[in-house]
Amino acid sequence: MSKKSANGFAQRLGPGLITGAADDDPSGIATYSQAGSQFRFGLVWTLLLTTPLMIGIQMLSARIGWVTQQGLGANIALMCPRWLTVLLVGLLVVANTINIAADIGAMADASRLLLGGPQSLYVVAFGAVCIAGQLYFSYERTVRVLKWLTLALFSYVAVILSVHVPWRQALLETVQPWAYFPKDMSAGDYASMVVAVLGTTISPYLFFWQASQEAEDNRRRPEAAALRTHPAYAAEHLSRIKQDTNVGMLFSNAVALCIVVATAVTLNHPGPNTIQTSAQAAEALRPVAGDFAFALFALGIIGTGLLAVPVLAGSAAYAVSEAFGWKAGLSRGFDDARGFYVIIIAATALGALMSIFELDPMKALVWSAIVNGVISVPIMVVMMWIGQSSTLMGDLTMSTRHRVFGWAATGVMAIAVAVMLVSCSFHS
Repeated sequence: MSKKSANGFAQRLGPGLITGAADDDPSGIATYSQAGSQFRFGLVWTLLLTTPLMIGIQMLSARIGWVTQQGLGANIALMCPRWLTVLLVGLLVVANTINIAADIGAMADASRLLLGGPQSLYVVAFGAVCIAGQLYFSYERTVRVLKWLTLALFSYVAVILSVHVPWRQALLETVQPWAYFPKDMSAGDYASMVVAVLGTTISPYLFFWQASQEAEDNRRRPEAAALRTHPAYAAEHLSRIKQDTNVGMLFSNAVALCIVVATAVTLNHPGPNTIQTSAQAAEALRPVAGDFAFALFALGIIGTGLLAVPVLAGSAAYAVSEAFGWKAGLSRGFDDARGFYVIIIAATALGALMSIFELDPMKALVWSAIVNGVISVPIMVVMMWIGQSSTLMGDLTMSTRHRVFGWAATGVMAIAVAVMLVSCSFHS
């Protein structure tokens, strides 16, 4: 690929790539690590299944934002009665705040592991940094810096290249997970972890974020408004969205797969192991990092956390602002979008406050993924209605293929949540 072609390819990447990177947040790392350490390769199938479904639903999110020039919050308000809009947006805000609490707690725990000192001090510091970054710096500029920290995630790729992975056994456990079910794990435990993996992979905050970023990108380029109805222009931009989303989601799930395999090989020996602390999770990197495993793990957690917390708080702020008709956007100043920024500050500050009282950061991370999985179902149903609405989407409603993938993703999430609830009730 020539330098010119490479630059052109890079310029086509934006909201999709950032969304994919934010998906591998501390909650994701913890969930994938637990999946590998507890069930070995028995949950790899979930990542293989969710990859095309994740691409489909995120492509729909981006398409809705670009076509309607509004985020999901505004479109939900147009499609649904007021009570349902408030309920869905409220569920998103609650889930995002819990996720922020878990992520900040994990960042603080990783920092304490590396540097020592009181965890509450790190919680306050990371909360303040995240708020200040969104108030005083452009998110795009901040992301350019934080992406370097997230490169630490590639250490999991190095793990599976440096240790012996029983690929034949991995394939058998992937296609026949029931035949290798750990004896001391219940069906409810397995179902809960399936929902956690699905929830951290297909997360509602990612839907809202990508749609709002596409809509905001349109507002930044008002000169393009006159060209929107031109077929060639629409086709070119929908192609850009497809490429951007494909790259972002494939990158996200490839890293997730490496985390599951790496922890399955290094931590699930001689049997299932429930990770209780960041120190235990960091041990997965010892084959490639040795005594620097803790430092590498901490960098990955901090980098992905600093990338994800603004996305979590921002998507909540977009949803609330759009639903109530407030001015919103990271391109606006505080004085021009006070309500939007107040939601960002409140969600981040409340999340930080919650994380101070959290006694089990690893468990909180997994539970935040489960919450995301549960609330994603009703939100995805409404998204599908929007994508098929000619009133909102005009001539650019979703294609038959996207409808198949979108409803399939919604169905998979609904079935997983239902099985989890039934199995947990039966087990209790």
